[in-house]
Amino acid sequence: MLIESFQNEKIKNVTKLLTDNRFRKKSKVFVVEGQQENERAMHYDFEPLEFFICENIFKGTLPGGKIHYVSEKVYEKIAYRGSSEGIIGIYHAKETPLSSFVPKENSTVIIVEGVEKPGNLGAILRSCEAFGVDALIVADGKTDFYNPNVIRSSVGCLFGMEVYQAENEETLEFLQKNGFNIYTTLMDESAEDLYKRDFRQRSAVLFGTEHSGLSDFWIGKGKNTLIPMAGSIDSLNLSNAVAITCYESLKQKKG
Repeated sequence: MLIESFQNEKIKNVTKLLTDNRFRKKSKVFVVEGQQENERAMHYDFEPLEFFICENIFKGTLPGGKIHYVSEKVYEKIAYRGSSEGIIGIYHAKETPLSSFVPKENSTVIIVEGVEKPGNLGAILRSCEAFGVDALIVADGKTDFYNPNVIRSSVGCLFGMEVYQAENEETLEFLQKNGFNIYTTLMDESAEDLYKRDFRQRSAVLFGTEHSGLSDFWIGKGKNTLIPMAGSIDSLNLSNAVAITCYESLKQKKG
């Protein structure tokens, strides 16, 4: 059966999952668009509920599971990307406590207190995955990992990463209990260059929000660290700063 009406209840549900953060969290399901992203979600054992496929657009191998075929007009209604590949999947969300993370002897962890733009969070996930960071912790209970823009900008890297949410107190307790070197990024003259930090041991680097930086909670909780710069600007975009840090961690481990 081909779904051709925007008023179809399943289509209304997909649209609401895409646009309503509260509904998405309450339902504990989320939307994945695109062939690569759906392949990654399934590869990393995210459980699909159903798929919406436009046969006129989709060129891949059909996934296993419940499939609804939709017209091009309906697909355009529920697709949130400018260009697409004719497949949208609905998946169960995963919720994993920070206490379940078992770090390696030389684990690198990136911690962000909050990310105001979903696209930035996606870019951070992409850098973490690309440079072998062991986990990303977001110290903000309001952050929505399953926002469609996070999945899109991470190109599905979200699904293969160890990702956790925990408030500052729980995060600090976890780092101390597991013997991490804690590197803060407060704007302080006492900061030491990132390149002098030792990432061959357990290391956690903390970043604040794009707007206000790292909060006062972390003052005195770690060794302050900065990325040396030659220009007149005194700060970088959050996702760029994380990418440089992730690369430095990988470089030291491979060196």
